[in-house]
Amino acid sequence: MSDDNEDLSMWDEAMDEQAEAEASDALEAQAVELDELQQDAPLTGEEKRKLDTILDIPVTISMEVGRSQISIRNLLQLNQGSVVELDRVAGEALDVLVNGTLIAHGEVVVVNDKFGIRLTDVISQVERIKKLK
Repeated sequence: MSDDNEDLSMWDEAMDEQAEAEASDALEAQAVELDELQQDAPLTGEEKRKLDTILDIPVTISMEVGRSQISIRNLLQLNQGSVVELDRVAGEALDVLVNGTLIAHGEVVVVNDKFGIRLTDVISQVERIKKLK
């Protein structure tokens, strides 16, 4: 009987330790503050003017279905009805490029008889900067 009591007390101690560890982990997780979510100081008039200047710069946005490399000989043999095999499978996301830089992935949609693209995954600013280096 005493062995059963010892086993139960050891079990209770282990459960208490686990509960304390989980509670301290939860407190630590709540104490973390992310830089991206912090409120920045309001923009000054000069900063707003500079930002307005940048926001009016035109950029070229393009959607890429896929790529293929072919020889000039094969390129010259292309005519109406020719099929060029791409490096993507059907249904795979398209690349959204701004000035040649990948910024997102998306899927083709039709809106009012015009093609559009729905963004499904936007590349983070950190990842875009890493690709520039």
